[in-house]
Amino acid sequence: MNVRSFTMLQTLRNSWRTFPRRFATKVTVVGGDEIGSGTGIGQITGRVRSKDGGPHKVNTPSKEVVTHLPPLTEPLPDLPEAVYAKPLVESVTTKVTTLVNGLRIASEPRYGQFCTVGLVLDSGPRYEVAYPSGVSHFLEKLAFNSTVNFPNKDAILKELEKNGGICDCQSSRDTLIYAASIDSRALESVTRLLADVTLRPTLSEQEVNLARRAVSFELETLGMRPEQEPILMDMIHAAAYKENTLGLPKLCPPSNLESIDRSVLMNYLRYHHTPDRMVIAGVGVDHDELVEHVTKYFVDNEAIWMNENLTSTGPNQVDTSQAQYTGGLVKEHCEIPIYAAAGLPELAHVVLGFEGCSHQDSDFVPLCVLNIMMGGGGSFSAGGPGKGMYSRLYTKVLNRYHWMYSATAYNHAYVDTGLFCIHGSAPPQHLRDMVEVLTRELMNMTAEPSSEELMRSKIQLQSMLLMNLESRPVVFEDVGRQVLVTGYRKRPEHFINEIEKVTAADIQRVAQRLLNSVPSVAARGDIQNLPELKDITNALNSSGRSLGRRLSLFK
Repeated sequence: MNVRSFTMLQTLRNSWRTFPRRFATKVTVVGGDEIGSGTGIGQITGRVRSKDGGPHKVNTPSKEVVTHLPPLTEPLPDLPEAVYAKPLVESVTTKVTTLVNGLRIASEPRYGQFCTVGLVLDSGPRYEVAYPSGVSHFLEKLAFNSTVNFPNKDAILKELEKNGGICDCQSSRDTLIYAASIDSRALESVTRLLADVTLRPTLSEQEVNLARRAVSFELETLGMRPEQEPILMDMIHAAAYKENTLGLPKLCPPSNLESIDRSVLMNYLRYHHTPDRMVIAGVGVDHDELVEHVTKYFVDNEAIWMNENLTSTGPNQVDTSQAQYTGGLVKEHCEIPIYAAAGLPELAHVVLGFEGCSHQDSDFVPLCVLNIMMGGGGSFSAGGPGKGMYSRLYTKVLNRYHWMYSATAYNHAYVDTGLFCIHGSAPPQHLRDMVEVLTRELMNMTAEPSSEELMRSKIQLQSMLLMNLESRPVVFEDVGRQVLVTGYRKRPEHFINEIEKVTAADIQRVAQRLLNSVPSVAARGDIQNLPELKDITNALNSSGRSLGRRLSLFK
């Protein structure tokens, strides 16, 4: 700092000290008979200062006639009665057409310039018993690559972007979904594209190798993340359905990366991407137009594997076996990476599960309400009304035990069975205590819920259902999945009414149904303090009789 700057700084300091503070407010003195005090918004509203700057005075309402119109509680004279528009029956109806080859087409109108169209296939890891596990994982990575009519992925993306479209492919344990959202005027373009992607993919060696690398990288990334849900969900299903259907891994095992090649994938597609296992669903489209385009591109043109001589010696039929719930234990003692930026210490993870019910079971809706009632989440979740902060796993677990970092309930429903489970995480030294806490909460599910708790859970489930169905892609998936299983779609009103009918006795009944099954346990991390499966089973079978003065359920 030079001399001139220093001199100017000193001058400003001196002027600030001597400058008259004309803008300082005068302290208001409120009399003893005044209402309230202070200068907050709530105190100022409705009051005015006197001319001499005295205390606040309360305004009195004016008695002068402001308008000669009647009050808003009375109708205006000589005004015709309002006629409100009603939704047309066609606007809330899901149309379904079945073609001669068994392919089903479902659509539902929706206002807007854009539409969502896609395929829902009866395919997934549960059908890979005769294949190397991981085929569906590969197909998910290979989606929207080169086809007979599109030389590469860039050509597909260019076709979509020309009409403002996006695409996606997702696989679950029993379905594979290809979908695209695009301008409604480009319905024929997107139908042609979807037909090529699902029935005529070329699956070049280069694309298969790139998919193999992408799967390998994803597996490495999952192992390094602090979030362990994808791995744990595979493990709990493997424990619940040992070596059958839903117990087969969704994530490709590293040992199978080199076993899956083009011939294996093509053989799988030949028997699982057949018309009778497909539903083409559209939301925001004209049904007759969709049927016309689907007939042209899905029926009149053959699939690529019909004209190829496949050399694979794989199975020549689809596995139709029913899921067999077994229960059991799957654990992996490993070191889970610690992320200082996330503020999390080293954690051990455990999942306790029981056989649930199918989504076609009469107990499905009560079990969904119980799932919301249990709720849960992470210790640092930003909660609030409607976000589950009043659920049992929050109020009775996360809020009481500081060493619990997460506790979340899950309800997986499939066409022939279901899996209800709770995932918890805590530091390894508290692993045994965590299992005991979760076991107690599972046993307490059979207690009668209060009317307030039941009402809150039902309203939350109803609001979640309706809010999710505000999204066009969610409606597409709902239409596709329901038509794939039942041939028609149940309206949201049906589920709202079914949720409203759930009683406290229903909750107790489904909770007891869960506990009557053999427990399934999955654990990962530093799990040397994990109780034995037989101890967990004995504690659950005790029905609370061992909870007296004994501090621990496990001896």
